[in-house]
Amino acid sequence: MRNEVYTLQRPGGFIDHLSLKKRLKMLDLFSSEFPVSSFAKVLDVGVTADNAGLTSSNYFEKYFPAKDKIIALSNQDASCLEQMYPGLQFKFGDAKAMPFAESSIDVVFSSAVIEHVGSRAEQKRMIAECFRVAKQGVFLATPNRWHPMEVHTLLPLLHWLPKRIHRAILKLIGLKFFALESNLNLLDQRTLARACSDLGIRQYSFRRIKTFGFTSNLVLIIRKQR
Repeated sequence: MRNEVYTLQRPGGFIDHLSLKKRLKMLDLFSSEFPVSSFAKVLDVGVTADNAGLTSSNYFEKYFPAKDKIIALSNQDASCLEQMYPGLQFKFGDAKAMPFAESSIDVVFSSAVIEHVGSRAEQKRMIAECFRVAKQGVFLATPNRWHPMEVHTLLPLLHWLPKRIHRAILKLIGLKFFALESNLNLLDQRTLARACSDLGIRQYSFRRIKTFGFTSNLVLIIRKQR
């Protein structure tokens, strides 16, 4: 179990505060799609144990009003969240093989996690698990590959190159961690839609968060058929 740092953002810096602003927009969107009064439990997939770092970390836990409705899942030891936010439940587990029964949690939420779980097949497994566990629906947010600025490395445009070339350059300039697919594998809307189609998920839609006029974050919203 490792508490990896998946971004070069400086805690309290401009990018950190900008990220928080965009993430709060996503929280507002979540609240409009899944009103707090409409469910009993929400699972946040992929919380971090890094609580002394970025102001935008674990923003769902910080700003969601009903802490007693949150189950926070991570492969890091983030059990400290239970003390920080009384009523919250922490569960250790893997986003690709979650320790919950089918349709056992009303809503599944995840933000800026799926790009860190590995290959396209592993990302698809995460979506499948979110869908399996959810009773009402899934809210999954991730950075858009086609935004000019890559928020993890803080490098512009380089991530638009073919992956093989992109990763080779990251290694060359000393960013070997981000060159590994297991640590960073950016997505776009077409890739997410294809994953849903492959999994037989039909009732889904996208919302977009923009930064400097470009779509910086994609939000995949899945509804479970009743």
